[in-house]
Amino acid sequence: MRFHREKTASSIHAFRLLAACLVACLAFVWTSLPARAASLVRDADIEHALSRMAAPLLTASGLGGNVRILLINDRSLNAFVIDSQHIFIHTGMISKMDTPEKLQAVIAHEAAHIANGHIARRMANINSARSLAGLGMALALVAAAASGRGDVAGGVALGIQSSAERQFLAHSRAEEASADQSGVRYMAAAGIDPLGAVQVHEVFAGQELLSVSRQDPYTRSHPLTRDRMRAMQRFVSAYAGKSAPQPEMEYWYERARGKVTAFTNPPNWTLKRAAESNAEDVRLMREAVAYHRLSDRATALNRIDRAIALRPNDAYYYDLKGQILLEGRQFNGAVKAYSRAAELAPGNPLILGGLGRALLTVNRPKEALKHLEKARQRDFRDPRILRDLGSAYAQVGNNGMASLSTAERYALQGRLKDAAIHAKRASGLLPRGSGPWRRAEDIIVAAKRAAQK
Repeated sequence: MRFHREKTASSIHAFRLLAACLVACLAFVWTSLPARAASLVRDADIEHALSRMAAPLLTASGLGGNVRILLINDRSLNAFVIDSQHIFIHTGMISKMDTPEKLQAVIAHEAAHIANGHIARRMANINSARSLAGLGMALALVAAAASGRGDVAGGVALGIQSSAERQFLAHSRAEEASADQSGVRYMAAAGIDPLGAVQVHEVFAGQELLSVSRQDPYTRSHPLTRDRMRAMQRFVSAYAGKSAPQPEMEYWYERARGKVTAFTNPPNWTLKRAAESNAEDVRLMREAVAYHRLSDRATALNRIDRAIALRPNDAYYYDLKGQILLEGRQFNGAVKAYSRAAELAPGNPLILGGLGRALLTVNRPKEALKHLEKARQRDFRDPRILRDLGSAYAQVGNNGMASLSTAERYALQGRLKDAAIHAKRASGLLPRGSGPWRRAEDIIVAAKRAAQK
């Protein structure tokens, strides 16, 4: 599989745009963050599966559909929140949590930090939510959480130097106790066995005795004590017998974990273990990914076609087929697969972006623009969408929009000088006072402010 990396800035745009500006559209791709090159993983299938697992918990917490779950490519065990709209989970955490209840317990706990106002109070103290440094702090915190080093945040965030801010991710004991209790309550309200919360604690039991360098990042940001463990056991016992089996969640858990491990482990590892899948389509999907990564396109397509035969209306299997075909340079087939995926999931920006990209490969830029603009409207800080939009607009002769798309992409990469050059060009070509013209002017202003600092 081809990995795509985009360097991100340490000082652009507002904190509330964090997750939206850290995305890439081809089905399973990576977006580099500052510091130790932590990377976001974007995959329409995995994000859908995790959203299905999280939905009853987010409803119980009162957060509803306002929170997205994003993956970070890191084998260490960690999960964290840095704003009120996103939960970040390491791929290592998903691989380690071997039951849906354990993974849902992690999600419930992080949702509780949001619902209980822990993040909001911290952001109020930083006083940079709408400043140019705001996003830099957010990106730095993601990097620090991924690496497990609070000092990374201080080294990356422009103009952010206080030790208190560098410890932004470390939850207090009071916050942890609050999130434990709330998380268990959300699980019980959703009919999910809260024993998974205790089992998650057991995974990390004893880590506080290890040296800091050997601890999982989750232990460092979520301090575990014996008192906390005993309290958790009391919380769970109070809700005993109030849960029910959740076969649907077991399916989506297996699907998310199966795809994560298929892309993060060697293909032969996946092929040896694919038969362990309870669902036949998940087994076939895992094999399709493994053979695709081995460049055995024929076998990969055979497996994904068999999975589609079992779930003919599954947009995400067509999305994977489109990726296999596109990366195998079978462009017309990729357009057909992505078109079907977009018919089945017309609002998914990752799938729309894949369709737009495939259309560009067969010289259909006008059609590509329609889908790429829809994708940008839904995930409007996506560097790959902006790159493809720039190409599509250039091909249809709209140089003003091509320059604007390029300027926005450079701005998201932190290359504000380059962004300003293209934004000035766009400003001169676009109708004065129009929405795109204002976007170009915003970049010019941001570049000037950054230069002054």
